[in-house]
Amino acid sequence: MSAFRDVDLAILGDPMRKAIFERLARRPCSVGELAQELPITRQAVSQHLQVLKQGGLVVVSPQGTRRIYRINPEGLEAIQAYFQQIWDNALAAFQKAAEAAADDFGQEKPL
Repeated sequence: MSAFRDVDLAILGDPMRKAIFERLARRPCSVGELAQELPITRQAVSQHLQVLKQGGLVVVSPQGTRRIYRINPEGLEAIQAYFQQIWDNALAAFQKAAEAAADDFGQEKPL
């Protein structure tokens, strides 16, 4: 599961950070826009955004005097790859168990 080592799911374990991430998934926002929508200060929003940025889940781009934050597609790809690998491993284990059970009962192996 090495593809996931670049992204830490614990980053989204904080409810406020998760809320910020979900808002950014809907549309890019500035710190001020996020602070207006959430029950925390601009400083707290900035701190959460910094953690998300360091974790590779958001990127920032300057637009005039504002800094606009958006979801980092590469961070999402890493999360998706992680869950895909878990799913693939689970399916492979299920297939192996089904084949072993079929062998035990002398049945044909499933495709």
